[in-house]
Amino acid sequence: MRTILNIIWVIFAGFWLFLGYVAAGVLLCVPIVTIPWAIASFRIANYSLWPFGRQLVDKQATGVFAFLGNVVWVILAGWWLAIAHIVSGLALCITIIGIPMAIADFKLVPVSLMPLGKQIVPTR
Repeated sequence: MRTILNIIWVIFAGFWLFLGYVAAGVLLCVPIVTIPWAIASFRIANYSLWPFGRQLVDKQATGVFAFLGNVVWVILAGWWLAIAHIVSGLALCITIIGIPMAIADFKLVPVSLMPLGKQIVPTR
């Protein structure tokens, strides 16, 4: 079932959101100082391409630096990625088949705003 949901996700929303995260990562690689945020963007791009069967959990031992990094992230790229998730989630809510994908899309909004201090793990 996860594979079917992931395939439908990639067709209707995942690929475009993946491209958004990759574009943010490439732009953040231009100034050398923002490469840690680019790495986080590429990590979340991987998750946004194939989200079913995996989940995001908080990393242990993250503190003030992750919070400050997330503040910088929101200013640089997080707000427009969060808007992209909200818009695509609302569009997916139009059909009954799209509702599970919309729920997954809305679950990605917090991580699009605060990706530092998160870890991707299997749901098993």
